[in-house]
Amino acid sequence: MPAPKLLVATEFPPNASGGGPAVVRQMLKEWPAERLAWWSCLPERDQRFRRGTAVHRVARIPAKLYPQNRMTRPKSWFLENVWARWAARHLRAAIREVRPDVIWVIPHNWAVLPLSSVLPVARIGFHVTVQDYVDIGGNLPRFGAARCQRLARAAEKLYAAATTRDATSHPMIADLQERTGCEATQMLHAGLEPEDFAFLETKQAVQRPAIRIAHAGTIVVEEVFARFVAALERVKAVQPRRIELHLFGAHSYAARPWFDAEWMREHGNLEESELAGRLRDCDWGFSPMALTDGDPRYNRFSFPTKFITCLAAGLPVVTLGDPESSVVKMARAYDVGVCCNAMSEDDLVGRLSAAFAETDPWARYRGEILRCARTEFDAARMQRVLLECFDRCARTTRELSARP
Repeated sequence: MPAPKLLVATEFPPNASGGGPAVVRQMLKEWPAERLAWWSCLPERDQRFRRGTAVHRVARIPAKLYPQNRMTRPKSWFLENVWARWAARHLRAAIREVRPDVIWVIPHNWAVLPLSSVLPVARIGFHVTVQDYVDIGGNLPRFGAARCQRLARAAEKLYAAATTRDATSHPMIADLQERTGCEATQMLHAGLEPEDFAFLETKQAVQRPAIRIAHAGTIVVEEVFARFVAALERVKAVQPRRIELHLFGAHSYAARPWFDAEWMREHGNLEESELAGRLRDCDWGFSPMALTDGDPRYNRFSFPTKFITCLAAGLPVVTLGDPESSVVKMARAYDVGVCCNAMSEDDLVGRLSAAFAETDPWARYRGEILRCARTEFDAARMQRVLLECFDRCARTTRELSARP
């Protein structure tokens, strides 16, 4: 039986960088391009990740009109009051053209407005995956606090109207159920593939001349990262082995005051399989969040993909963040490395020094890394549940289409 005709509807294009798009590509890695259509607000920049589609329709937000740093208030007003209406018409036209069996919705930022106005009355079964809340702290000054609240409520409306639904962390699933009364089918995030588990099962410890620490992705909270670098500088002074910090991602930080080319390396934005290979040559991973709960809508509910990427590479993880953050709660539930909410640099230095003095950290953390990965981040299981949701959505579409 052929795969249902699927339309992915979100703000980002098929080959966008970042953890959220990577999750979508992973879940659709075997989906035939001829059965996949895509609707987005932002255009494709390159085909680096080679995710093909039969159709890609873009309700384009011009780069100069996206609220970033300048004139954010009038730009946000325009997007909410003018662009969103046009984008809703654009989305309806794309649905008529594609005639999908099911729509997979990722309600990200400005896409929420047309999606929430069109899909609840579109007579098509749709699945919603919430990856991040719209009213996280970084969006408030750009979009406006009141507007972010309206977007957040619209996203909740979309979540409640969906045929099936999931979200990116256990705290987010609980929060959405409390707000909407609707249950999620699962926690959906990046996951480990069967070949990742095979690697972990057979991985052997390797003693390298240097301790290589990996950070994969965007540095979201740079002051925490700078604090980590300052602590590493002190650890380097007493650690007999050389310490190296390896940065993987789309952004360059070489001009930052904390960057030191003598012991730091930037590797750029690598394709997923190449990134996995490079990470396996490292010894530790680093997954930071804010050390305070100043942005609870991000800290408590979003979940950094870099944590999972490190597990897949067999890296014990240094997790740094506020105790209420989703990633710290996960790291405390499974002993997969060093978990710290050190407000004191001395405390952080002490924890890192003890960790890096371990002669075989893989032997110590192997069991819990495998337990965490199998329990929380099994990609094959997540994909299987997602496909069951798509099948249910497709049945709903057939039922709605049969009604007069």
